[in-house]
Amino acid sequence: MKAWRHPVRLVPLAFLVVIAAGTAVLELPVSRAGPGRADLLTAAFTSVSATCVTGLTVVDTATYWSPFGQAVILALIQVGGFGVMTLATLLALLAFGRLGIHSTLVAQTEHRSLRGHVRGTLLTIAGATVLIEGLVFLVLTGRYWLGLDMSLPTAIWHGAFHSISAFNNAGFALYSDNLVSLAADPWIILPLCVAIVAGGLGFPVYYEVVRHLRRPAQWSIHARVTVLGYAALMVVSVVAFAVAEWSNPHTLGSHGLAGKVLGSLMGGITPRTAGFNSIDYGHAQSETILLGTIMMFIGGGSAGTAGGIKVNTFVLLAFVIWAEIRGEQQVTIGRRAVAPAAVREALSVALLGIAVVVVGTMLLLVDSVQPLDRVLFEASSAFGTSGLSTGITASFDAYGRIVLITLMFVGRLGTVTAATALALRQQRRSYRVAEERPLVG
Repeated sequence: MKAWRHPVRLVPLAFLVVIAAGTAVLELPVSRAGPGRADLLTAAFTSVSATCVTGLTVVDTATYWSPFGQAVILALIQVGGFGVMTLATLLALLAFGRLGIHSTLVAQTEHRSLRGHVRGTLLTIAGATVLIEGLVFLVLTGRYWLGLDMSLPTAIWHGAFHSISAFNNAGFALYSDNLVSLAADPWIILPLCVAIVAGGLGFPVYYEVVRHLRRPAQWSIHARVTVLGYAALMVVSVVAFAVAEWSNPHTLGSHGLAGKVLGSLMGGITPRTAGFNSIDYGHAQSETILLGTIMMFIGGGSAGTAGGIKVNTFVLLAFVIWAEIRGEQQVTIGRRAVAPAAVREALSVALLGIAVVVVGTMLLLVDSVQPLDRVLFEASSAFGTSGLSTGITASFDAYGRIVLITLMFVGRLGTVTAATALALRQQRRSYRVAEERPLVG
């Protein structure tokens, strides 16, 4: 039992406990809108998708689940996005006014980029979550109530649900077509895009940017890589999405100029693990499917609500390649050398991520008649906790859904965390062995 007290093992264990509790509650008759109760696999799939802030669904969230069931899903999204262990640590902080060594290690395991200042960072996490979700909630509620003629209670519920779902990059929506029918509404799309980006950047970035708001030169490599990398990838994704779908009559082609711009913005941002879709990806161009697959695999910032291998990993590997091309022995970013341990971790995360997606895709293809690009898109969506789908999620049988559940769970925890959690112990050599350079390439 002592081995399971290690923080790196407690994180997946805590997620499993929350998922199990969510599954049990979603199985209750009160959670379903229709007669009877949800079957075990449907409840489990939904619980995993919500807790892992993915957004893939095998049933229509708007019609299958009752308001109580939708509230359970929303609670799972909030707990999953905030981090089970981070939430527990924050509660301990509020209750006792301090953090023990074990709680500190747990918090640093959940958000690996934290180094010190855990108390302040946790308070920043809570404050940023409440502030951003609250502001988006007010805008959405006002739009639903005053612009879309919803009753005030319904507008409040829709505003709360979609603001929390967006900030936590979950992608669950209370509409059967997700956001397709609202794709041209700037009062809905723009606040959601802001919430998605805010949640995807990662809390350590907020903490550092706020501390050095007027001195960007003092930002760490982590903050610089996250902000600049995220912005660059977002621009590329939005432009590429617009080029591919601008004239597609089944997606952006039917909208006016403003609708096309909004659709391109949402289409470029949501593959970064948000899960909302303002177009029907079942009719998207092949280029869009490939673009989405790549962006979902990359994901968002470390220690944020996004999934994937993370922007930091992707950008760091780009600098590794650049350094190798130039024949430099050190990898440098902004006049700072990157530690070799960070390079090894980035390589491990990327290669393990590729392995997980490839194996998952192969397992899904074994029992599916869907084409490769659609299945790869689905597997990348599950691993990247994005939730985008071409509409084939519900077509998978029990076997395929279990594969997707596994991909979502591994994707949320992170490949390195999952692998480390399975290791019984870590060893460090107290000596160095002779070096030999094998042929590469």
